[in-house]
Amino acid sequence: MRKIILVFGLLILALLLLFQFSKYAVISGDLNSEIAIALIAIVFFFIGVYLNKKSLQKKTNASDDINHKKIEDLDISKREYEVLLGISEGLSNREIGEKLFVSESTIKTHVSNLLSKLNAKRRTQALQIAKDLQII
Repeated sequence: MRKIILVFGLLILALLLLFQFSKYAVISGDLNSEIAIALIAIVFFFIGVYLNKKSLQKKTNASDDINHKKIEDLDISKREYEVLLGISEGLSNREIGEKLFVSESTIKTHVSNLLSKLNAKRRTQALQIAKDLQII
């Protein structure tokens, strides 16, 4: 967390210095305003590219962390697992049904089966158990 704060602090400082330099250059007549704006735009472009690359590097392959054997041991079907993933995304039964092209009542049945297989009383509790078992 400190590293992120330090990076953003340095970026803000660099932009502040760039703005002060461009202000001085425009006032002294050495640089017109179009070039100053272009330089600022180029700096923002490279900052955006840098931050985008950093955010893409943090994504990991989640399928390596999933305990597929535990899914089989709990006898969770493929469709029930898809419903569990929909629940983990925060989708409602209707939204999960639309995503999987099934009716809302079918989703309710799958959710009920998941709750019984995970020994949970609520969807949130099922998600917590699934995370603890490393199946999502």
